Amino acid sequence: MDKPRRSFLKPVAIGVAALVIGGIAFKTLTSTQSAPEVTYNSIDGRKVAPADLKGKVYLVNFWATSCTTCVAEMPMMAETYNKYKEQGLDFIAVAMKYDRPDYVVSFAKDRQLPFTVAFDLDGSAARAFGDVSMTPTTFLVDKDGKILKRYLGKPDFAAMHQLIERSIKS
Repeated sequence: MDKPRRSFLKPVAIGVAALVIGGIAFKTLTSTQSAPEVTYNSIDGRKVAPADLKGKVYLVNFWATSCTTCVAEMPMMAETYNKYKEQGLDFIAVAMKYDRPDYVVSFAKDRQLPFTVAFDLDGSAARAFGDVSMTPTTFLVDKDGKILKRYLGKPDFAAMHQLIERSIKS
C-alpha cells in the first residue's frame, strides 16, 4: 500500500467483511468464498474466461502503474509466477480502471511481465472481488476456485510461496 493506515476487519455477513480504513468501510471477500466468475481482457486482446482457470491455482493481483508498492513488488510477482508456472500456477495482473491503458501496456512491455496483464476499464473485476480500491490487493485462489488468501499490500512472499506449494500439491 502506498500509505500504511490502521485497519481492521469487521464481520457483516457470512463470507463478506467490511475493511475499515480511515473511517471508510470497504466490502471485502473472505477466504471462505469462491472467487468471482470474471472474464479478464488482456492487454494483447485475449480473453481469460473462468473456464480457463478451472482446476488451477492462480493469483489475481489488482495494481496500478501509479502505485509505488505495486511497481516495487512486480519483479517479485514475476519471480513467483516463473517459479511455479510449470507446476500449474496462473497469474492475472489486473490494472485498476483509473490507470491509463497506454501506461499499463508500456509498463508490461518494458518490464517483460511474463503473466497475463489485464484491463479493468469499467471496474467490474474490482467490484466482483469485493470492491477492491486499494492497491496492491492480491487474491490466491485454489484449484476448487476458493479464495485461500487476500493480501492487502506487499505480501510476505516466503509465506505466499509455501501456500502456493501446498495448494498446487493438493
